[in-house]
Amino acid sequence: MALSHLATSSSRSAALLRPLSSSISLRRPISTDTTPITVETSVPFTSHQCEAPSRSVETNPKELLTFFRDMALMRRMEIAADSLYKAKLIRGFCHLYDGQEAVAVGMEAAITKKDCIITAYRDHCTFVGRGGTLLEVFSELMGRQAGCSRGKGGSMHFYKKDSNFYGGHGIVGAQVPLGCGLAFAQKYSKDENVTFALYGDGAANQGQLFEALNISALWDLPAILVCENNHYGMGTAEWRAAKSPAYYKRGDYVPGLKVDGMDALAVKQACKFAKEHALKNGPIILEMDTYRYHGHSMSDPGSTYRTRDEISGVRQERDPVERIRKLVLSHDLATEKELKDIEKEVRKEVDDAIAQAKESPMPEPSELFTNVFVKGLGAESFGADRKEVRATLP
Repeated sequence: MALSHLATSSSRSAALLRPLSSSISLRRPISTDTTPITVETSVPFTSHQCEAPSRSVETNPKELLTFFRDMALMRRMEIAADSLYKAKLIRGFCHLYDGQEAVAVGMEAAITKKDCIITAYRDHCTFVGRGGTLLEVFSELMGRQAGCSRGKGGSMHFYKKDSNFYGGHGIVGAQVPLGCGLAFAQKYSKDENVTFALYGDGAANQGQLFEALNISALWDLPAILVCENNHYGMGTAEWRAAKSPAYYKRGDYVPGLKVDGMDALAVKQACKFAKEHALKNGPIILEMDTYRYHGHSMSDPGSTYRTRDEISGVRQERDPVERIRKLVLSHDLATEKELKDIEKEVRKEVDDAIAQAKESPMPEPSELFTNVFVKGLGAESFGADRKEVRATLP
């Protein structure tokens, strides 16, 4: 069945750009068909101290088409951010997620917004997966008031409390103890939800990670530690930094699972399994075998420590967007042209969001002093010479 014969647009796709609805009149329908389809994951799961979940994943036309649209949007968003950075409209640090989109969409498909997510500084797509809008993304990247952190956080500090997305953290590995703290609050409150604490292979050797994992295991906290292993910590290959790069086994006494992080359905299956495990038995580690196409950050060309052939090889064989495209076509859920049309619409949505973000004003200078001190203490702000009082904070 072709997309043009299918029903109304999914609420998920519409929610991605709700503030821009007035400027966009075109919406290609996303299937509402939920007829079950069973798909086998690309490779088997590898387990440590637990039984691996089944490779057979249940999905449906609506989910597959939503996966395609969401990942195509994330991909285009990150490519646009690259261009804005080179045009000097984005300043400071900027870490792009293109190549790793399957982790964001697969994880969201397995959980609810009541579950918590906390991650490091490669956070743009995770924020969008939690329901953040393109306007909020580009406004924050360009330091504008309409940004998700009011233009004060920038690329590394996205945040969406109403969807239990707690950032966006610039200190390597420091988000993991915070995530375990969120899991402690969930257990204390008996609310039957879990926390996903994401970190990279470069952070996997941090001592604070093992300390947090130890107390999480001791107290059976519903914490799921997700190592997004893109195989390079900045410019250092995993084998040069870790004696044991089997990160899913690093917990020793804590169960672990290695997952193909370029396969959105495998990620969904693993996260569903991990949530059920964590609620019953405490923490578990998921190692997502993934890959980033850009360098570590915008100052890294990404080609001095790996070959262009390696990058193009991953694109050709494991690209997460292309995998879903092939699934959609093989099950006759859409035509090639209809998928191309979706990509054109996504490009327009991104361009419109950028245009609106550019119109958003910069934060007022007084915003420097907000969200820093407790209100009502009469704290004073001095100039650089420490003599002149510049402001008395509310």
